[in-house]
Amino acid sequence: MEFITNPLSFLIILPIVTGLVLLAVPPEKDNIIKDLALAGALWTFIVSLTLYRGFDPAQTAMQFQFTRPWLPSFGINYFLGIDGIGLLMIMLTALLMPVAVLASFSYIKESRRAYYATLMFLEASMIGVFAALDLFVFYIFWEGMLIPMYFLIGIWGGPRRIYAALKFFIYTMAGSVLMLVAILWVVSAHHAATGAWTFSLPALYGGALTAQAQFWLFAAFALAFAVKVPLFPFHTWLPDAHVEAPTAGSVLLAGVLLKMGVYGYLRLAVPLFPDAARAFAPWLAGLGVIGIIYGSLVAWSQHDIKKMVAYSSVAHLGIIILGIMSFEPAAVSGAVLQMVNHGLSTGALFLLVGVLYERRHTRIIEDYGGLAKVMPAFSAVFMIVTLSSIGLPGLNGFIGEVLVLFGSFKVYPWLAGAAVTGIILSAVYMLGMYQAVIFGPLRHTENKVLPDLCLREWLYLAPILVFIVLIGVWPNPFLKRALPAVNNYIALSQQRTAPSPAEVKIVLGGEKNE
Repeated sequence: MEFITNPLSFLIILPIVTGLVLLAVPPEKDNIIKDLALAGALWTFIVSLTLYRGFDPAQTAMQFQFTRPWLPSFGINYFLGIDGIGLLMIMLTALLMPVAVLASFSYIKESRRAYYATLMFLEASMIGVFAALDLFVFYIFWEGMLIPMYFLIGIWGGPRRIYAALKFFIYTMAGSVLMLVAILWVVSAHHAATGAWTFSLPALYGGALTAQAQFWLFAAFALAFAVKVPLFPFHTWLPDAHVEAPTAGSVLLAGVLLKMGVYGYLRLAVPLFPDAARAFAPWLAGLGVIGIIYGSLVAWSQHDIKKMVAYSSVAHLGIIILGIMSFEPAAVSGAVLQMVNHGLSTGALFLLVGVLYERRHTRIIEDYGGLAKVMPAFSAVFMIVTLSSIGLPGLNGFIGEVLVLFGSFKVYPWLAGAAVTGIILSAVYMLGMYQAVIFGPLRHTENKVLPDLCLREWLYLAPILVFIVLIGVWPNPFLKRALPAVNNYIALSQQRTAPSPAEVKIVLGGEKNE
């Protein structure tokens, strides 16, 4: 019964059960599938609210812990628990899933049972990644989420869906295999040192590894997470996946899956290999800043709205990487908050692009214009989300970016200064796109009769708008819950575990101080 009474375990089981129920619905009762999927997603979100209510922001230890032996002879346990970072990511996942389900009601017309069941299985895997405290369990969920996302893109995607799905799967799988090898190496090294087999993350923190071992192990983990972020230059799978994915797939890909790469650095790569992490940090922060500028410039050149939003994600994630690799409290706190902000703002942008596509079946900027008079409610919502994405004060994107830039400037002043150019560019291309779509000349007669937002669209956009404004004016409840986890991350990154940390810098091309 504890599998059900523990809220974390229940949050993983509930979407799986919902997916199985959906698959069992007879084909002749296809009309109830959407309602069942929405009910399951809403129930999961309601349960996630109990995590927020029961979470103690003053505690530094993992909360809602649940453990059961799985393969005890190998030290593998079904071990769950969350801190403030995991709490925010799980709540973001639980919020976006009913939004994704509602957004799919009119878009998905074939194989509905399989589609909504796939969404449910994806949700279970995503929550499992954020809740797992056992490396083996983490890896199972990490790999498990690739399968439903592959099918979402490959079956219900656009014309080039097979190419995009294969590219997504190959890129992420290649990085994951290296991470698996590194996991087995870490566990074997711990067994050699202690005589005990364990995959428990808390037990593996602070393990004594040589500088050379840390270098290669961190490189393996960092590559897997860099592909998932995606960090420049490992980003090339992202635009294709976003453009070809159905609207719900793009929302979940941008809102949740990309954050798993950042979460991997926060939970695994840095705490497990702190010496190597400190040596690699300037390089990763530099790649993040390159991604900010590169993503912004490429987004500026796009004519497809969805592809523009996809490349903007490369820039936004670069800011987050800069923050977490600064190892400075304000920067890391801002990066964690920005993980939530990006999920809300970019998720909403993909939803709005989906609204336009369902009406006009085109995403080319030049095909629109004059929507302010035709779709005034849509234009107002689009404006709020666009301003949120570029970090307007008073909306959610502002406080996260300011904290990252303020904190990282203390550590990497030149990188922080360069990152500002990307933020300026984001305003240029996003406002330019908004001007063309909403206030541009009404060149096409089809645009004169486009219907405005319907009730269903308001229902899935309204919750995101509420959080966009709420975080913008009152971010403290979110920052407060993440702060102990942020401080713990920084403390773990400052541990000295290798016999000679300076050796890692030699491998990276630095010089050893005598």
